[in-house]
Amino acid sequence: MTTILMLGGTAEAVTFARCLAGKFDVIYSLAGRTRTPTLPDCALRVGGFGGVDGLMSYVRETGISAIVDVTHPFAAQMAANARAAAALAGVPLFKFLRPAWDEPSDAPWLHAATASDAARIIDGRFGRVFLSSGLGDIAAFAPLSTIWFLVRSVDPSNVPAVLAQHHHLTSRGPFDLAAETALLSDWHIDALVSKNSGGQATIAKLHAARALGIPVVMIDRPPVPPGNLYTDIATARHAIRRFFQ
Repeated sequence: MTTILMLGGTAEAVTFARCLAGKFDVIYSLAGRTRTPTLPDCALRVGGFGGVDGLMSYVRETGISAIVDVTHPFAAQMAANARAAAALAGVPLFKFLRPAWDEPSDAPWLHAATASDAARIIDGRFGRVFLSSGLGDIAAFAPLSTIWFLVRSVDPSNVPAVLAQHHHLTSRGPFDLAAETALLSDWHIDALVSKNSGGQATIAKLHAARALGIPVVMIDRPPVPPGNLYTDIATARHAIRRFFQ
C-alpha cells in the first residue's frame, strides 16, 4: 500500500489523516511540542527530522510516496523544508493551508508582520493585553514591563515568566463567544494580539473583541511556498487519490 508522510499538529491534520487511512498507509508526524496532542488512529512519529537533508533521508529510507503538509500556517520553516525535501527525494508534496481569518470592514485590525512588530504597536498604547499569539515568540514582548499580559496556552509552561506582569491560563479550544467575551471583560483587556491562524477553534476571541470594541493587533501570515496548495480537505484528498490511481 502507498505510504504517505503527513506533517501534522493541527486539527485539520487529524481529520485529514483519518480520511486517508485505509486507502493509504499514513505516518503522522508531530514536532512533539504539545504534551497531550489529539491523534489519529495511524502510525505516529514524534520529533524533528534534522532539516531538509534529514527529512529527505527519512522519506527515502521509509519508502514514502508523498508528503502531505498540514502544519500550522506559521510553521514557515517546516513548510519550506518539506517542499525542498520532497523535490530532492522525488516525491509529490501536497500542501493544505486553512483559510485565513477575514478582517472586518467595520473594525479594521492593526497589522504586524512579526511578533516584534506587534510589540512595537502595543508599547505605550495599551495597558492590559490578551497575548493570544502563542508561546513561541513571547520573548518579543518581554521588554514591555509596563504592560500586563493575559497569556493562554494548551499546556502549562514556564515561558510566560519572561513577562514582567502576566497571568497564564491553560485551556484547549474550541472556545465559544460567550466565554471569550467574559474572559476579555473580566480581565479588563484593552487590546488583543493574535496570529492570523485561521480556523474555527479560536475565532471567537475576534468576535468577542469586535463586540466589545477592543482593538486587535493581527500578526499576518508568512509567505506561502509555491506549489500545490489546497484550502479544502475534500479537494486535497481527491487530488491525492487521483494522483495515485
